Amino acid sequence: MADSLMPLLAMIAVQLAYAGMNISSKLAIQSGMHPLVLVAYRQIFATLSLAPFAYWFERKTAPRMTKRIAFQILLSSLTGVTGNQILYFVGLKYSTATIACALSNLLPAFTFVLALLFGQEWLMIKTIAGVAKALGTILSVGGAVLLSFYHGKVLGLGESKIHWKFAERMERQASSGGQTNSLLGPVAVIGSALVWAVWFIIQANMSKSYAVPYTSTFYMCLMASIQCLAIALSVEHDASAWSLHSPLRLTSALYAGIICTGLVYVLISWSIEKKGPLYVSVFSPLLLVITAVVSWALLHEQLYVGTAIGSLLIVLGLYFVLWGKNREVCKNVAVHKITEAMKDEVKDMELQPYDPSNAKVKGNGNHHADD
Repeated sequence: MADSLMPLLAMIAVQLAYAGMNISSKLAIQSGMHPLVLVAYRQIFATLSLAPFAYWFERKTAPRMTKRIAFQILLSSLTGVTGNQILYFVGLKYSTATIACALSNLLPAFTFVLALLFGQEWLMIKTIAGVAKALGTILSVGGAVLLSFYHGKVLGLGESKIHWKFAERMERQASSGGQTNSLLGPVAVIGSALVWAVWFIIQANMSKSYAVPYTSTFYMCLMASIQCLAIALSVEHDASAWSLHSPLRLTSALYAGIICTGLVYVLISWSIEKKGPLYVSVFSPLLLVITAVVSWALLHEQLYVGTAIGSLLIVLGLYFVLWGKNREVCKNVAVHKITEAMKDEVKDMELQPYDPSNAKVKGNGNHHADD
């Protein structure tokens, strides 16, 4: 029971953390912080926060670093951190948080297709588990799209008592500034989801030979810090743009680095090792549901019928995928037990090797007994 519950709780915590990051990062970017600078600070803070944990917990248990593992970590940093985060924050700058959240939910579909291509998942469409996984993925993505682009009537939930006026003022300033691009923003977010799906596949392979999540995430963030810092410096030369004097910018960078990279990537790596890449990616649509609720509570946004229907589809999709994965795991465990039992029976039925000395002793004994 605990083996199934802990990854579930970990993935829910991940989506809660990302919901907070979406709001804080959007506000920091609206305040004038360049998204590339925010990404660079995020990796630096993540690296610093992970270093002591990697040293204390995995210093003696970490496997020997090989060229193959180092290359996998390099690919992980380029896809899962540098490529994913730069594209996502650029997309967040030139679109809305709702569109960014909606398009990032292409992640399960991308991961499912890539996992099939690389042999990490099997479609098995003729089985109930295979149908459940495929249907669940379609329902989750469909619910995310419906939640984002269909409103309908307003739900009569009233106004939130914890309305955040500062956040609403920042949102109005950004809207009046016109920082949107109907093509660049969505394309960047779609590219972010694609490269992140590639990272899931790489991480699933690396976790088999280098199952030390703190250490692998530390090395990944260290490499990404160098990459993101070089890219950000090549674009933003003004020293004032790198200032963290604003509490909003400092808090956003610390939260994104320590929580949403340092802690979250460790949880994701551990969950991929336990459950596989598809299981982890299918939780991403929950981010939309959480963001909708938080936006209603803090930003005074209205909740619509489309939000309710889309959320229901997302939850149903998650249930189908989790049920399908659990059925596959139970079936594999049962097959493994039957196979082991059959091997034991075969060993018991095997003829013992012929030993002439034993046969002679038994023969003499029987001869004397006849006499």
